[in-house]
Amino acid sequence: MKYVLTLLFFLGYITVTSDAGNKGDRGVVCFVYHRVGDTRYPSTNISISDFEAHLRYLISENFQLLTLSEAIAYVRSDRPQQKTAVITIDDGYKSFFKNGLPLLKKYKIPATLFINTKTVGAGDFMDWQQLQEALKYNIEIGNHTHSHRYFLNEPLATRYQIFQKEIEDSQATIKEKLNVAPLVFSYPYGEFDRKMISIVRDAGFDGAAAQNSGVFNEHSDLFLIPRFPMAENYSAKSKFVEKSEMRALNVLHVSPENNLIGKDSKPLLKLTIDKKDILQDKFQCFVQGGSCEFKVTGQTENEVVLTLRSGQPLHRRRTLYTLTVQGKNGAWYWYSYLWVNPAIR
Repeated sequence: MKYVLTLLFFLGYITVTSDAGNKGDRGVVCFVYHRVGDTRYPSTNISISDFEAHLRYLISENFQLLTLSEAIAYVRSDRPQQKTAVITIDDGYKSFFKNGLPLLKKYKIPATLFINTKTVGAGDFMDWQQLQEALKYNIEIGNHTHSHRYFLNEPLATRYQIFQKEIEDSQATIKEKLNVAPLVFSYPYGEFDRKMISIVRDAGFDGAAAQNSGVFNEHSDLFLIPRFPMAENYSAKSKFVEKSEMRALNVLHVSPENNLIGKDSKPLLKLTIDKKDILQDKFQCFVQGGSCEFKVTGQTENEVVLTLRSGQPLHRRRTLYTLTVQGKNGAWYWYSYLWVNPAIR
């Protein structure tokens, strides 16, 4: 299968092409966890019982369960379509080692663990011995930079040099301590811009995970892999089941490419979508913390063009525009786009 991702910077949008369309939608639903059984931090924690319920459900529904790099290889392959899910864990907290890893071992489920090397062994973070132990149970280690800082707050003159060096330092440290070279990357806080994506791609990773919600498939940008966040507000089994059944919305063009915004703005997002499998009257648009205004601005036999805009100025550092639509097969399709305002601390 040939997979070509062409970034048309001078046109201000992303074009994704693939010859895999006739081979089925190899969609992958990806979940991100942080802490397990640590009630001190409800915004990033999931209860042990909820985590186990998630794992049991995936097994009972015969999901193909892969590490993130394995899932990337799957969507790039000619393999038959199969329900597929990935468990990812960010930061490497001790609560994962104590409460999450034993459940993954119990059910023989692989996962991808993204670590920031500066904090390994400090405070609430796993140490190198614990990370080495996790490797025995099909836990893939991913690169999450060295310091996990807010890179978009670094001065523009040095931002990208700092970002690239942190990736290189983290990669070298993981290789030295664990004798593995991470194949996948996760953006700290889920924040990125166009240049950061390019740096990660040029570093030789197979793909990179963001934190905007959604599903990815063979048509997706594999350096902006969406993941559904799992924390106490979203971790009820019914909500997990709903997310696990989502499909990837095939977005062909995105404008603007630059996702950084100024304060109090209401940015306009333009999407061109493959409409062959969807019901156009079933589109739904959501904006975090406000209302969403959207309309159809054009269409052809195979595509529909939509614009989305917040009904209010955005006052959050990170805001998602989310678009869902029901398919002709009854399933629901999901896409989200992340805006970041670095001026908001």
